[in-house]
Amino acid sequence: MISNDIDWHDVIKREARGIDDADLGEVQEIQGNYVRVQRGMIDKETFYIPKEQAESYDGKVVRFRLSESDLIGRYQDEPFMKDAESETLESDMNKVEEELDSLEVKEK
Repeated sequence: MISNDIDWHDVIKREARGIDDADLGEVQEIQGNYVRVQRGMIDKETFYIPKEQAESYDGKVVRFRLSESDLIGRYQDEPFMKDAESETLESDMNKVEEELDSLEVKEK
Protein backbone atom coordinates (compact mmCIF):
# COMPACT_ATOMS: atom_id res chain seq x y z
CA MET A 1 0.00 0.00 0.00
CA ILE A 2 1.65 3.27 -1.11
CA SER A 3 1.08 6.62 0.64
CA ASN A 4 -1.82 7.57 -1.67
CA ASP A 5 -3.68 4.38 -0.73
CA ILE A 6 -3.27 4.72 3.05
CA ASP A 7 -6.37 5.38 5.13
CA TRP A 8 -4.83 8.09 7.30
CA HIS A 9 -7.60 7.90 9.90
CA ASP A 10 -6.65 4.27 10.52
CA VAL A 11 -2.97 4.95 11.33
CA ILE A 12 -3.60 6.92 14.56
CA LYS A 13 -1.96 5.14 17.53
CA ARG A 14 -0.11 2.80 15.17
CA GLU A 15 3.60 2.13 15.17
CA ALA A 16 5.84 4.13 12.82
CA ARG A 17 8.98 2.52 11.42
CA GLY A 18 11.69 3.72 9.08
CA ILE A 19 14.56 2.35 7.03
CA ASP A 20 16.29 -0.64 8.66
CA ASP A 21 13.22 -1.02 10.90
CA ALA A 22 14.14 2.15 12.85
CA ASP A 23 11.63 2.91 15.61
CA LEU A 24 10.15 6.31 14.72
CA GLY A 25 7.51 6.24 17.45
CA GLU A 26 3.73 6.16 17.42
CA VAL A 27 1.42 8.12 15.13
CA GLN A 28 -0.47 10.68 17.23
CA GLU A 29 -2.44 12.60 14.62
CA ILE A 30 -2.64 13.74 11.03
CA GLN A 31 -2.15 17.46 10.40
CA GLY A 32 -2.85 18.29 6.77
CA ASN A 33 -0.04 16.73 4.73
CA TYR A 34 1.93 15.71 7.82
CA VAL A 35 1.90 12.78 10.22
CA ARG A 36 2.68 13.76 13.82
CA VAL A 37 4.72 10.98 15.42
CA GLN A 38 5.86 10.84 19.03
CA ARG A 39 8.34 8.57 20.74
CA GLY A 40 9.79 8.18 24.21
CA MET A 41 8.27 7.66 27.63
CA ILE A 42 9.85 10.44 29.69
CA ASP A 43 11.73 12.63 27.23
CA LYS A 44 9.17 12.63 24.44
CA GLU A 45 10.27 13.59 20.96
CA THR A 46 7.75 14.80 18.41
CA PHE A 47 8.25 14.65 14.66
CA TYR A 48 6.19 15.96 11.74
CA ILE A 49 6.73 13.64 8.79
CA PRO A 50 5.33 14.50 5.34
CA LYS A 51 2.74 11.95 4.21
CA GLU A 52 4.65 11.61 0.94
CA GLN A 53 7.45 9.89 2.91
CA ALA A 54 5.11 7.01 3.80
CA GLU A 55 6.01 3.82 2.02
CA SER A 56 3.40 1.36 3.26
CA TYR A 57 0.86 0.50 5.94
CA ASP A 58 -0.02 -3.09 6.83
CA GLY A 59 -2.77 -2.38 9.36
CA LYS A 60 -0.32 -2.34 12.29
CA VAL A 61 2.82 -0.48 11.18
CA VAL A 62 3.27 2.60 9.00
CA ARG A 63 6.61 2.42 7.18
CA PHE A 64 8.40 5.57 6.08
CA ARG A 65 11.28 6.10 3.64
CA LEU A 66 13.36 7.73 6.37
CA SER A 67 16.26 6.69 8.55
CA GLU A 68 16.50 7.77 12.15
CA SER A 69 19.20 10.27 11.21
CA ASP A 70 16.85 11.76 8.57
CA LEU A 71 14.26 12.25 11.29
CA ILE A 72 16.47 14.03 13.82
CA GLY A 73 16.65 17.75 13.20
CA ARG A 74 14.85 17.64 9.88
CA TYR A 75 11.30 16.86 10.99
CA GLN A 76 11.18 18.14 14.58
CA ASP A 77 9.64 21.56 13.87
CA GLU A 78 5.96 21.99 13.26
CA PRO A 79 5.62 22.56 9.50
CA PHE A 80 2.96 25.23 9.81
CA MET A 81 5.21 27.18 12.19
CA LYS A 82 7.97 27.17 9.57
CA ASP A 83 5.43 28.37 6.99
CA ALA A 84 4.19 31.11 9.32
CA GLU A 85 7.73 32.28 10.05
CA SER A 86 8.51 32.33 6.35
CA GLU A 87 5.36 34.30 5.55
CA THR A 88 6.08 36.81 8.34
CA LEU A 89 9.64 37.29 7.15
CA GLU A 90 8.47 37.76 3.57
CA SER A 91 5.81 40.24 4.70
CA ASP A 92 8.39 42.19 6.73
CA MET A 93 10.77 42.28 3.77
CA ASN A 94 7.99 43.61 1.52
CA LYS A 95 7.25 46.38 4.03
CA VAL A 96 10.93 47.39 4.16
CA GLU A 97 11.12 47.47 0.37
CA GLU A 98 7.99 49.63 0.19
CA GLU A 99 9.41 52.05 2.77
CA LEU A 100 12.69 52.29 0.88
CA ASP A 101 10.82 52.93 -2.38
CA SER A 102 8.75 55.69 -0.77
CA LEU A 103 11.90 57.31 0.69
CA GLU A 104 13.56 57.26 -2.73
CA VAL A 105 10.50 58.95 -4.29
CA LYS A 106 10.49 61.67 -1.59
CA GLU A 107 14.20 62.37 -2.13
CA LYS A 108 13.73 63.00 -5.87
